[in-house]
Amino acid sequence: MKTILVTGGCGFIGSHFIRQFLKKHPDFKVVNLDKLTYAGNPDNLKDVSKNRRYKFIKGDIVDKETVGTIFKKFKPDFVINFAAESHVDRSIHGYADVFVSSNIYGVFNLLEAALRQAQGKIKKFVQVSTDEVYGSLSLNSKVKFTERTQYNPRSPYAASKAAGDLLCHSYFATYGLPVVVTHSSNNYGSFQYPEKLIPFFALRALKNKPLPLYGDGKNVRDWIYVLDNTEAIGKALFKGKPGEVYNIGGDNEVANSGIAKRILQILRKPDSLIKYIPDRPGHDRRYALDGSKVRKELGWKPRYGFDKMLAETIKWYRDNPAWIRSAVKRLKTVNSHIEI
Repeated sequence: MKTILVTGGCGFIGSHFIRQFLKKHPDFKVVNLDKLTYAGNPDNLKDVSKNRRYKFIKGDIVDKETVGTIFKKFKPDFVINFAAESHVDRSIHGYADVFVSSNIYGVFNLLEAALRQAQGKIKKFVQVSTDEVYGSLSLNSKVKFTERTQYNPRSPYAASKAAGDLLCHSYFATYGLPVVVTHSSNNYGSFQYPEKLIPFFALRALKNKPLPLYGDGKNVRDWIYVLDNTEAIGKALFKGKPGEVYNIGGDNEVANSGIAKRILQILRKPDSLIKYIPDRPGHDRRYALDGSKVRKELGWKPRYGFDKMLAETIKWYRDNPAWIRSAVKRLKTVNSHIEI
């Protein structure tokens, strides 16, 4: 039986990937390495926790000894790295050091272990990254980011992810390690931590609290349903060409103000709950990914409609108060400036 090491598998995207992967690949064992920070929740995988092909290990990718031990013990055939600090606001408001540690040094540890400890056994190493490494696009432009777009990160989070990506490219160029990098647009769906835009707004709206919009609210993001993203990442894992980058976008460009209004409409709440607040530093104006490469080379395309899945996502948050209470409790342990 083959083995895949998934890091950060108890997080939002990672947990969906593991669940989907176990269903699709009965010939694989999944080893999940997760530090269980405030955003990592083992309950996200409660339904697979007793699966004999699933193994959870609590540990940090920044811990070189832990990473090395796991590679030596399990000798994974494939590695996929979801582990990352990912909330832009936290990277801006005093926690940049944590982002640098996890998103750069953690990636370095994984690459070193894949190269040294796995002794050439790794068939593919997938680094899951973000469209934010490319910087910002103009609102008045139809241009989209391609895989050849020059990196121009504008937040500590984006810069740390860009650095991790470049490390991956260097290990392919220098050592021939079969690395693939994916850049995904904004994900949404169940189990997403409530500091993120859609669950944050939905949970506040349910309590009739104001929805704080940065600046003029016209900042645009490209949205993709999480299961579309995990399916594309899976294709990159098996069909992606080593050394290549694949942009995974949903072709759903929506302004933040539009997201707020759609959520309020779904919950039958008034638009008067929207409150405009001063913009955050370095706030990128627009993200949009050209996904033609992943469609052409990997045979992938989105299957889920945005409006339908947004409504289902909001329903999930409304119907799972126990999960929400647990998530908010963990959020308080990191002195977050966000109030749900």
